[in-house]
Amino acid sequence: MFKTSEIRQRLITLKAQLDRITRAWSGRDYENLMRFFVAVFPPLVQAERCSIFIYSAESDNVWLKFGTGVREKEIIAPKEGSIVGRTIADGATIFSSNLEHHSGFHAQVDQKTDFITRNLISVPIFSLAEKRCIGAVQVLNKRSSEGFTQQDEILLQQVVRYLALSIEHNIITEEMISISKHMHEEMARSDFKASERHKFIAESPSMRQTLEIVRQIGSLPVNVFITGESGTGKEVIARMIHEQSNDRRSRPFVAVNCSAIPENLMESEFFGYEKGAFTGAVSSRMGRFEEATGGTLFLDEISEMPLTIQPKFLRAIQEKEGMRLGGNRLHRYDFRIISASAKNLQDEVKKGRFREDLFFRLFAVDLNLPPLRERHLDILPLAMMFLDEVNVRFNKKVLGYSPEILSRFESYAWPGNVRQLQHEVERLVALTNDGETISAQHCSLPMQGSGHALTAQEMLPDSFSLPQQRERLEIRLIRAALAKTQGNKLQAAQLLDITRQSLHNKLRQYGIDD
Repeated sequence: MFKTSEIRQRLITLKAQLDRITRAWSGRDYENLMRFFVAVFPPLVQAERCSIFIYSAESDNVWLKFGTGVREKEIIAPKEGSIVGRTIADGATIFSSNLEHHSGFHAQVDQKTDFITRNLISVPIFSLAEKRCIGAVQVLNKRSSEGFTQQDEILLQQVVRYLALSIEHNIITEEMISISKHMHEEMARSDFKASERHKFIAESPSMRQTLEIVRQIGSLPVNVFITGESGTGKEVIARMIHEQSNDRRSRPFVAVNCSAIPENLMESEFFGYEKGAFTGAVSSRMGRFEEATGGTLFLDEISEMPLTIQPKFLRAIQEKEGMRLGGNRLHRYDFRIISASAKNLQDEVKKGRFREDLFFRLFAVDLNLPPLRERHLDILPLAMMFLDEVNVRFNKKVLGYSPEILSRFESYAWPGNVRQLQHEVERLVALTNDGETISAQHCSLPMQGSGHALTAQEMLPDSFSLPQQRERLEIRLIRAALAKTQGNKLQAAQLLDITRQSLHNKLRQYGIDD
């Protein structure tokens, strides 16, 4: 008798072995097995050719996936008015003869494969788990004059059962991978929303205008081109646009930095490759185009894309299809393109470094993100927001900023834009003890110098309205006081030299969160 602990350990070992076997079964193995069945079926019943059709209940399409002479790509078979469609709908074997004298789907495939179908037997493929039809096998042109027989049907049905096992295993595996990927993307989106929902503070009119355009185009199926200096938040804006797209936000957001990919790897990065396509290709890998299908492809620093890849890239987005390196199967693409660059792309076109036809293909709407030095009203609110985030991330309790550091923040030109401000706050929080206020002594060297101070012209307000400027100043001072007192309204009111009730009224008047 085995002990319970021994049985449990044996089950764990067997499960681990099963997992390894399952992981070893790749998409390439499945395709090779399907081609094996395509080769085996015809000699089994003394026929010439074979076609394997798969039915997708989700899309309600019948696909000719594998077949003798079918090399170019997957072909959609009509569900209505075709022999295979009738086979799947009725779940019954169909015998057909004298087909060379009749039109139909078989004649369309014959033209693509340079073949003439005279007779065929169409056998349904049944799911062994759900007892529903998941496809059909057609064997073409019986070599004997009597045509296909009931004995052929019995023999094919026996073999089709094993074919069904392979197909269903692959369908379930792909569905599990898809569900797992969607769950991961949903979790990533939730994390993104939690961490980024306040990332684009828009006190300045220029930023408010930009966000209004984002709101207008988010749900529209247009490609977008975003320009702006490094660190202005082009990827954050791209994600915001993706999240507002009703039909794509549940699908992948695939970000690619074109300047970070070596030129010799650019094609394999976007198109993917098959196992053995080149030295080191030990397994197949889908490209970025395939990954982004159904969602959004974000191309950062698009101006750095090499000229050599641009014609292939243009064709892929025009035809919405392409092949992996080393492969012969066309993959269809369906994605929205959002591209971004810190350079003026029109200048790159004039200089011959970027194709004009690709330039016009990339976008229908262009957005320009203003640098932080032109968003003067956003500097302090961003600094306050980053302080809260960094305190949580670093598990610290830094109280706030000294008046001197706030003054430096406002007078500094921020050549690295929002990203530089965020990194500066991280440095200041890291160097400040819990329970203390951030002082100027911990500033980075660039901020301690005067080389990047805003000019008098740059510090001029965008509006000279005294009531508007007074309102903005009050909002900034209230936020600074609340940050300094960690949200204590009584202490904040004392710092502002007003009553607690007056502070409460202003919080409500200006819509400031507690």
